[in-house]
Amino acid sequence: MVDELVADGTIVSAPVETAMRKVRREPFVPGVDLDEVYQLYNGVVTKRNADGNLVSSVSAPQVQAHMLEQAEITAGMRVLEIGSGGYNAALLAELVGAWGRVTTVDIDEDVAERAESLLADAGYSRVNVMLADGEFGAPEHAPYNRILVTAGAWDIPPAWQAQLADGGRLAVPLQVRGLSRSITFEQGDWHGYLVSRSSRMLGFEPMQGEGARQGGLLALSAGAVALYFGEELPAEPRLLDGVLDNPRVEVWSGATIGRFEPWAGLQMWLATALTGFCLATVDPMLDTGLISPPEWHTAAMAAVVGRSFAYVTTRSIADGLDMELGVHAFGPESAELAEEVAEQLRVWDWEHRTGPGPRLRVYPAGTLDSRMPEGRIIDKKHSRVSISWPQAATAAAHHGERRALGEP
Repeated sequence: MVDELVADGTIVSAPVETAMRKVRREPFVPGVDLDEVYQLYNGVVTKRNADGNLVSSVSAPQVQAHMLEQAEITAGMRVLEIGSGGYNAALLAELVGAWGRVTTVDIDEDVAERAESLLADAGYSRVNVMLADGEFGAPEHAPYNRILVTAGAWDIPPAWQAQLADGGRLAVPLQVRGLSRSITFEQGDWHGYLVSRSSRMLGFEPMQGEGARQGGLLALSAGAVALYFGEELPAEPRLLDGVLDNPRVEVWSGATIGRFEPWAGLQMWLATALTGFCLATVDPMLDTGLISPPEWHTAAMAAVVGRSFAYVTTRSIADGLDMELGVHAFGPESAELAEEVAEQLRVWDWEHRTGPGPRLRVYPAGTLDSRMPEGRIIDKKHSRVSISWPQAATAAAHHGERRALGEP
């Protein structure tokens, strides 16, 4: 397992490699087949609720290794883990060493008790295991040099920032406009806001307790198509009634993407650039061919404006290795909306595809607009999140080329 994680570039530091070679996974998932225990990209379910929904798991090795590399934990640190399973806390204990301190909290009594027992049996009784709502951290053992959140969060509660030590770092799978990203934040130039250091597309089970939050879901065509909005539904969702009964408008952008090229940057760019951004999925049991998500994708990037709806799709091009990005749109303003989305595909291709990617900043809720940086502002319960896109030198050159050709 570790050999493969090193070979694929997930593990890049000696401390993480050493810790993952030392701590075995099977003591934390007793009775599970070893092939499943050590599968790189799948977690192991440890608890489901009465409805059969996933409540707790030991995350996939690739996910855990990536978050540990993001956090850059060193010996002697105090670390808080929000969301317990046992195995990850043992890895943290190896990284901080005998002079460091690891606290892990979980809202579920069964999960917390199980983690405490398994950690003790594996020789990690020095880890503090607490039954608590992770929304409020663990002030008893604060401040922390690192806080790792191993559950999907919709917001950054004040307690997490308050419990970070000076120079501390927060690693959290944060949902932004329906997109889940594992983001590492550091404190900004002045206390009270956080700025992203790294980001990667990763998904986790959602937070429970006070931090639980579901985005808005809007059904079209009798439930055949569902639109997921990460923050709020459109102000007048009924305007979309019957939108898919309209003729389809099709626009091809000229921008391409490789069949195996990551989509994370493009997704975040559209989430930044498009006001009505959402994700569109099709129920396979009700699918009538109304929409065609991009190849190999279960959800399509989409946008809603008034009575119109558009989504991103793809088509193969001659070389067979790349796909052209296009837009299908429905509704009275479908032509305008399709062209707007297509233009943002071109902007990503020309200006941000090879750039440094987005920078996210988290400010307290109520921060005045005049104190917020330029970019897309997303309001949540506890915070205001800004997304901005630094431009790479190559992107600036491309922008100049487009100007010279008379393009916008």
